[in-house]
Amino acid sequence: MSAAMAMAGGLEHGDGGAELGMGRYRSPLVSRYSSPEMAFNFSERKKFTTWRRLWLYLARAEKELGLPITREQLQEMESNLENIDFHMAAEEEKKLRHDVMAHVHTFAHCCPNAAAIIHLGATSCYVGDNTDLIVLRDGFDILLPKLARVISRLADFAQKHADLPTLGFTHYQPAQLTTVGKRCCLWLQDLCMDLRNLERARNELRFRGVKGTTGTQASFLQLFEGDHSKVEELDRLVTEMAGFKQTYLVTGQTYSRKVDIDSLAVLSSLGATVHKICTDIRLLANLKEIEEPFEKDQIGSSAMPYKRNPMRSERCCSLARHLMVLVMDPLQTAAVQWFERTLDDSANRRICLAESFLTADIILSTLQNITEGLVIYPKVIERHIRHELPFMATENIIMAMVKAGENRQDCHERIRVLSQQAAAVVKQEGGDNDLISRVRGDPYFNPIHGQLEALLNPTSFIGRAPQQVTRFLEQEVHPLLIRYASQLEVKVELEL
Repeated sequence: MSAAMAMAGGLEHGDGGAELGMGRYRSPLVSRYSSPEMAFNFSERKKFTTWRRLWLYLARAEKELGLPITREQLQEMESNLENIDFHMAAEEEKKLRHDVMAHVHTFAHCCPNAAAIIHLGATSCYVGDNTDLIVLRDGFDILLPKLARVISRLADFAQKHADLPTLGFTHYQPAQLTTVGKRCCLWLQDLCMDLRNLERARNELRFRGVKGTTGTQASFLQLFEGDHSKVEELDRLVTEMAGFKQTYLVTGQTYSRKVDIDSLAVLSSLGATVHKICTDIRLLANLKEIEEPFEKDQIGSSAMPYKRNPMRSERCCSLARHLMVLVMDPLQTAAVQWFERTLDDSANRRICLAESFLTADIILSTLQNITEGLVIYPKVIERHIRHELPFMATENIIMAMVKAGENRQDCHERIRVLSQQAAAVVKQEGGDNDLISRVRGDPYFNPIHGQLEALLNPTSFIGRAPQQVTRFLEQEVHPLLIRYASQLEVKVELEL
């Protein structure tokens, strides 16, 4: 059993033989890919121990505000937070057809003295929705350092190759030169937007708090005999215990499902970014300009032993497509919530919330592994530049000839004819671009023969790309990474 499975509580329900013997379907998001920490975040154990903590927080706050709850009852609850009989809970749920009440009974079974005050005044969404918000917050806290590490690795890569000329592409056709580092900054810019978006979504999460069955807090107002100030203080105390600074001031039975939209939208946007980056890497791998890490014993193809497929980038693209579409679930769920709440959100949310964070986690771990081992082949890049640069240099040649006293239009016509001849050699004969040889062989261009090497220097075609890299890293990237400084050195190793 993998570490992820173990931490996720995969054998909690006593069906170890089926799990280990592959007799039951298990999502590859957990069994094959995800990190132990994210698998645990969405595990049954995390969920139900959090429910028990929330019941403890509620009881503590109610005692502090004067309800007849004893210290012994609180101690009994606290000592049994992790003592969950999952088999009993499953049996209770079969009988009651209600997951929350099944766990109320299971908790009460091991806390007989506290049984009477567990879940006092609360509705199911007190534990359900508040736990979801805790899990979403903790999920963002797992993802953010991972995203920061990817940005850090790519920032180092961009700085290292800031002035290495490379062929630019528009429409995937050769275009003006850029640099390897500048192209990387295009990736970095999108990732920095994603980091800010994830931080915003995480920091804007609030707690549902103690709101009652339809959000009016009527049950708690009755418990405290009409004392509104105590109900407000109860909400504040529980929110503080759960580690949140704010609650949603108004809710129905649930917190607004638009919160789920906001959370999954930023993850879907991250998926689009990663898909673009890894597609670029795959295309560059085809050109043999760049490669992702390739292990010593790794096999690229069962039939073609020479192949070095960009399988990590392909995995990221495959999973990113899944991540990008998951936001459709909360969009549709929020749209069809009637009045204070309908239960057709529940089964859908069990799937889409977990899968979004698990998928984003896998993608970031894989992308970190890629960025820690990217390999550049400067000689291949240089060869591609040599094939295309003569055509790009024609305007420079014309300007040099004009400076030497020749007519611009005459020069343009001569260089046009030579360019067409060279293009025919490349396209029709499969030969190398010989435009510069043709220029050297034409006496008309004698005045600039001594300048041709300088005119064809790739660094004269990259504009301000190196300066843009330096400025971008200094002003945009490094300030974002400061708050993650203590977490940037963590390496990642993929089991698969």
